[in-house]
Amino acid sequence: MYTKSDRLREACELAVQAFQKLKQPEFEDIISKLEFCIGSYNHDKNPSGLVEFGFKAMEMLKEIRKKHPRKVSTEIINALEESLT
Repeated sequence: MYTKSDRLREACELAVQAFQKLKQPEFEDIISKLEFCIGSYNHDKNPSGLVEFGFKAMEMLKEIRKKHPRKVSTEIINALEESLT
């Protein structure tokens, strides 16, 4: 069965890919935290880390999108918003 938490995991995976494409060293921390939370969720199905860092990633991506609209797709932000609400 596909749960809301599974959608959140996928949205966080998209966020990781978006941060990696930006190739900026300041995003290494959020990438590693998201990757850890994704792995943790895959292991124990507890989405608490995904929720915490999903919100942080969403806010960061929104800020990047304000300055550089073409660097972050709306779909990624929408996926995070839908899975976090």
